[in-house]
Amino acid sequence: MNTPAILKTFHKGKMKEYFVRPEGEMHTDIGIIKLDELREKNFGDKISTHLGVELVIQKPRAPDLFIHARRSGAPMMPKDIGVIISNTGLCSSDIVLDAGTGSGILAIYLGSIAKRVVTYEVREDFLELARDNIALAGLSNIELRLGDIVTEIQKLDEKFDVVTLDTMASAQVVPYVPDIIYPGGFLVAYSPFFEQAKEIREAIGKTNFIEVRTIETLEREISFTDRGTRPSTARVGHTGFITIVRF
Repeated sequence: MNTPAILKTFHKGKMKEYFVRPEGEMHTDIGIIKLDELREKNFGDKISTHLGVELVIQKPRAPDLFIHARRSGAPMMPKDIGVIISNTGLCSSDIVLDAGTGSGILAIYLGSIAKRVVTYEVREDFLELARDNIALAGLSNIELRLGDIVTEIQKLDEKFDVVTLDTMASAQVVPYVPDIIYPGGFLVAYSPFFEQAKEIREAIGKTNFIEVRTIETLEREISFTDRGTRPSTARVGHTGFITIVRF
């Protein structure tokens, strides 16, 4: 195995988890892990620290990247990403245009399913961070492009099955989406504020869309204790509005 891995163990009542590359050593409170040994291992095998603590080797998946990837800001939450994937019917034959790469978290989720993802980011430092995260994910079907999507979309001669927008300039991009999307394709725009969502809806209203809706997804984790079962007091509230459009 010569790829990144997740190492997990339950030690003294607590879960320990490490996202590692198969190189060098890692010093932890449960001992030193010789990461070079991972090259002789397979996912599902175990590796031990010098103190004899065993850890299970797991293959990283998109949720692991959400937790461990370096961030350039607040990434889109899994609950919202799930809404995008389920409502567009994203599949292995799809080509996706993504704008507002950020840390690359959404692109990683999309790239884990779609045939190809083209993602635009206006900031070079964000793009380089996303490039590192995507390399950690082991995905080769994500193409990162530096540029302002508002101008770049007007130059595109490609077509896409799904377009995702996570940028304050989404409303300015919407008018050009019909020219680069396949019939029956989906546009999904994520917006944190009512005002931005309204601007997006107004822009969509001027296009030849077939159907459109804007939703908000809330999430409540359930807490199980000796005292009883109830929604957790630590909860994910509002994150953003998701506008889903079909052309």
